[in-house]
Amino acid sequence: MDDLNNIFVRRINEKQEQAFHELFLRFFNYLVVYAVRRVQRRDVAEDIVQEVFVNVWEGYKEFNSYVGFRAFLYNAVANRCRDYLKHQAVEGRYMEVVLKEEKEWDELDMAEEEMYRELHLAVQELPERSRAVFELHLEGKKNEEIAQLLALSVLTVKSYKKNAMQYLRKRLGNAHFLLLIGKFF
Repeated sequence: MDDLNNIFVRRINEKQEQAFHELFLRFFNYLVVYAVRRVQRRDVAEDIVQEVFVNVWEGYKEFNSYVGFRAFLYNAVANRCRDYLKHQAVEGRYMEVVLKEEKEWDELDMAEEEMYRELHLAVQELPERSRAVFELHLEGKKNEEIAQLLALSVLTVKSYKKNAMQYLRKRLGNAHFLLLIGKFF
């Protein structure tokens, strides 16, 4: 039997196609079971074993004995399983970070949306002229433009804007008000 095994290894070293068919028949199922115990997925285990076989076929490594060849196969499968599991761990950590960041952004978006809603409600409570001045101010218009659009003096626009800001600061609270106003400027 040892002679047959050594002839098999010599034929593998010579890259004889028939020897690789025999390699598949002799080792595939055993190596897949070996890999499944490590990676817990048959499809992944089969891919790993296939990759090891391809590396043997394409590689330049010479094997001295059947025992050494068999040990190489099992070690190669074990190493690839370990690499796969490491890669899965990295992917898992990456997904945790992505999901955590996504959740944080969702929470920030909701908080920002709530702040805009509060500002909108508070602006709607302003007297009509103050509201008109402040809404134009939020659109980025300068005092002179607002005065021209509403047929008011620049001093009156400044006064309406000042009164609106005082009301909003009182209504929304200083910190909340500053956050909201900071978003627009």
